[in-house]
Amino acid sequence: MAKMEVKTSLLDDMIGVGDMVLLEPLNEDSFINNLKKRFDHSEVYTYIGSVVISINPYRPLPIYTPEKVEEYRNRNFYELSPHIFALSDEAYRSLRDQDKDQCILITGESGAGKTEASKLVMSYVAAVCGKGAEVNQVKEQLLQSNPVLEAFGNAKTVRNDNSSRFGKYMDIEFDFKGDPLGGVISNYLLEKSRVVKQPRGERNFHIFYQILSGASEDFLCKLKLERDFSRYNYLGLDSARVNGVDDAANFRTVRNAMQIVGFMDHETQSVFEVVAAVLKLGNIEFKPESRVNGLDESKIKDKNELKEICELTGIDQSVLERAFSFRTVEAKQEKVSTTLNVAQAYYARDALAKNLYSRLFSWLVTRINESIKAQTKVRKKVMGVLDIYGFEIFENADNSFEQFIINYCNEKLQQIFIELTLKEEQEEYIREGIEWTHIEYFNNAIICDLIENNQTGILAMLDEECLRPGTVTDDTFLEKLNQVCATHQHFESRMSKCSRFLNDTTLPHSCFRIQHYAGKVMYQVEGFVDKNNDLLYRDLSQAMWKASHSLIKALFPEGNPAKINLKRPPTAGSQFKASVATLMKNLQTKNPNYIRCIKPNDKKAAHIFNDALVCHQIRYLGLLENVRVRRAGYAFRQAYEPCLERYKMLCKQTWPHWRGPARTGVEVLFNELEIPEEEFSFGRSKIFIRNPRTLFKLEDLRKQRLEDLATLIEKIYRGWKCRTRFLLMKKSQIVIAAWFRRYAQQKKYQKIKSSAIIVQSYIRGWKARKLLRELKHQKRCNEAATIIAAYWHGTQARRELKRLKEEARRKHAVAVIWAYWLGLKVRREYRKFFRANAGRKIYEFTLQRLMQKYFLEMKKKMPSLSPIDKNWPARPYLFLDSTHKELKRIFHLWRCKKYRDQFTDQQKLIYEEKLEASELFKDKKALYPASVGQPFQGAYLEISKNPKYKKLKDAVDEKIIIAEVVNKINRANGKATSRIFLLTKNNVLLADQKSGNIKSEVPLGDVTKVSMSSQNDGFFAVHLKEGSGAASKGDFLLSSDHLIEMATKLYRTTLSQTKQKLNIEISDEFLVQFRQDKVCVKFIQGSQKNGNVPTCKRKNNRLLEVAVP
Repeated sequence: MAKMEVKTSLLDDMIGVGDMVLLEPLNEDSFINNLKKRFDHSEVYTYIGSVVISINPYRPLPIYTPEKVEEYRNRNFYELSPHIFALSDEAYRSLRDQDKDQCILITGESGAGKTEASKLVMSYVAAVCGKGAEVNQVKEQLLQSNPVLEAFGNAKTVRNDNSSRFGKYMDIEFDFKGDPLGGVISNYLLEKSRVVKQPRGERNFHIFYQILSGASEDFLCKLKLERDFSRYNYLGLDSARVNGVDDAANFRTVRNAMQIVGFMDHETQSVFEVVAAVLKLGNIEFKPESRVNGLDESKIKDKNELKEICELTGIDQSVLERAFSFRTVEAKQEKVSTTLNVAQAYYARDALAKNLYSRLFSWLVTRINESIKAQTKVRKKVMGVLDIYGFEIFENADNSFEQFIINYCNEKLQQIFIELTLKEEQEEYIREGIEWTHIEYFNNAIICDLIENNQTGILAMLDEECLRPGTVTDDTFLEKLNQVCATHQHFESRMSKCSRFLNDTTLPHSCFRIQHYAGKVMYQVEGFVDKNNDLLYRDLSQAMWKASHSLIKALFPEGNPAKINLKRPPTAGSQFKASVATLMKNLQTKNPNYIRCIKPNDKKAAHIFNDALVCHQIRYLGLLENVRVRRAGYAFRQAYEPCLERYKMLCKQTWPHWRGPARTGVEVLFNELEIPEEEFSFGRSKIFIRNPRTLFKLEDLRKQRLEDLATLIEKIYRGWKCRTRFLLMKKSQIVIAAWFRRYAQQKKYQKIKSSAIIVQSYIRGWKARKLLRELKHQKRCNEAATIIAAYWHGTQARRELKRLKEEARRKHAVAVIWAYWLGLKVRREYRKFFRANAGRKIYEFTLQRLMQKYFLEMKKKMPSLSPIDKNWPARPYLFLDSTHKELKRIFHLWRCKKYRDQFTDQQKLIYEEKLEASELFKDKKALYPASVGQPFQGAYLEISKNPKYKKLKDAVDEKIIIAEVVNKINRANGKATSRIFLLTKNNVLLADQKSGNIKSEVPLGDVTKVSMSSQNDGFFAVHLKEGSGAASKGDFLLSSDHLIEMATKLYRTTLSQTKQKLNIEISDEFLVQFRQDKVCVKFIQGSQKNGNVPTCKRKNNRLLEVAVP
């Protein structure tokens, strides 16, 4: 029987309902209970059709491992349990295979897990796309851009320890294979007011705390910072430390990420200097001071902080101090300067800090885009990931301009969500040939129009109020809203003409209320005008532009006095409105994928599910409405192949294998099950089921059928197992009987065989013994004759040996006696000789032994072969003193010869030149010691290789000994002009450095003398023979960095050609001939403005003074 193939599905082992479209009954309570049930079982993801609901678990879960990535890779969206990886895979495969640009919209309130969701999407896409060095580098840069932006754009809030305080949209660009090429990041509305002020229980942006915690002491000293958080007014102290957050480790992560993304070291240093400057701006405090005219002005209390800020940024302290105290207003051709009181000075300080930080953040995004942008011009596929702040409703009328802008953005996202969801639903019905029925839903376009209408919208009126002349306050703005929007059904205010809100005590007079799609939100009008203006005094912009710090100067281009623009800059509201319009236009060109993030509780704790909080988020996210839109047509749809594969066991005709088309099989299946026709429809590629109850009925039938099939399989398996066991036992019995019979026959055969072998062995033994007896008798007869002959030969040999020994003994006795006699005669004669010469012989022998010992010791203690090694063994005996010294001299001469033999001809020439230079300049010229270690190269200009000097090369036929750029001193004013100095075998030439034209050519015979000072300078004079053609303009006064080499080579070349030594004069005063005048060149000591560079100055007609440092 063929094995049954069972694929996993969303409906298998389902906890609650995995897809809310299948929820029965559908109401708010059942919706929340289903989410809670799944949350309690660590199922944090739930579907609404193709929309993913993500609940923040506030704890790590083992569902993001590489194994999970592989599990969801290239799988159908509904094939496995709900997961963010399923949506990411669906979007990536649609982009790669169907060539459709995708966007993933992640929404939810702060703390719901939007940032983590965006990271998971990007990490999944990075894991499943292609491999390779370049691709991996692009993926790494895209992923590492997150830590950088989080450090500068995220902060700890009461709702979230890592709350994004800006909106981020990233377009990831892919090639035709689906490999990432690069990306583009867009940021929206950084909450820059957080830089100067944070609500209680919240922190400033992460980067401030990370620098103070993680930077080294040296780095903090360079930034003029201290590690103590309490030293800085811009940092809230009640939440400076966050449990579970290691700011020091995060700082190292950020620096590493910046390096991976492509920030240069100096760029990273500049960024942190700007951050330090922002932090220190908060410590500047002001005090009031009265002027003579009665006006109040402000002064800085302690200027140390201002001084350190100016040192960090390269700004003149007086310029920045004036910018904090005065404001210049320009109108046409007039300028009016007014003083700032203390309140205005604090406003200017905070405005500068906010602008400096927000512009730095925008620069960071631009710089990251430069690094991660695609380098190729090929056609690209795009996947956008939108991580933007969720809908915000604060209690006690704490909602201000920022919340108004955020909620406006969410209104636009809700509008595009409904439009694209309905559009996608309608397109699928049309594509499948299903009749489309219109779905009624709430269209929030009327709320968007209330906010963004160009004539009567709230943003338009706010801009108009900011731009009109006269006194403009938040109250005048509210009055205008009450006049224009009083009749709007979604606008409420106690000061409006609508009488129904006059007695509404829940609505303060300084507030207005808008009925958003997520509920009513009351906005405090205070600060709307100032925050919309986002005003930075022009004096501060110009002060920033004057900074020597390149990054700060680039952040304030409007401060350039040459580009003053009197036109008012666009307001914050209008800029954000334009950005949102561009974002909406971009999103509408892509296929949308939605992730709706929900925060289960306000305590940021695991395993806590607050029903009321979740209910509020479900309402303002419009999730129930989304389910109703999805279920308005058909609640469930599935392709024919997986549908038939899942339910084919319910029909005998389709089980176990269906041979025809899948659609026909599904039709047969549904007819067999007698499902009413109004409950389903057949599309071109999918089956559409209208009511979830129908699907659950199919699931129940399938579950029952699977149980029956399991019983059948178990029965068949048991029968197969028993039959197999019986056959195995039968086969075993046959094998055992066969083995036993073989064993019995083997035993019988072995017994017969052993008996035959014993009989054979006895017979062979008897024969062998008989033959042995015969052989032994024959052998004894042969051995007897041999022994007798051997004894006879032995007797004869011993007799002859005895005779020879006796004869030898007699001869030896004669020799011994003769030797003793000769010895006696010699000893008698030697006694006479020894008495006369014994002393001298002993002396000579002793001396010979001492010399032998001395030379052997010298061999062991011999020094190295280096000529500069002055070590030599100590003298052992006084009488060897002259010998010891002579040996030392001979050894030194020998090892010097060995060292010289290693030199090439070129090295010998170099050492000869160095020796010549030593004889000429040692202890005479202060510049000489520095030249000893420098090799004489000669050709410092590669004239033969450089095309610039082709003309000069053609003009010189001789071999060039030295080619160097020198400074020729002007005879009139002492200024220097660059010339090319060439020395050949016969001539000295000076040529123009730019054109290569020869200016002067002097034969070596006309050079009479070279003069120079004894000091540490490179000036020298070349004296020419009077009356020669080259001497018409006088002697040459030159300056060179290689004076010692030039003078040495000139001396040797002159000596070689003219056989006369060139006079080298070294004196701090010498005369030179300039045309008809003789001028004294005098060298003096003195400090110079140009550092360590000597300068030359013509004092009068007779004196030229050279100042040497």
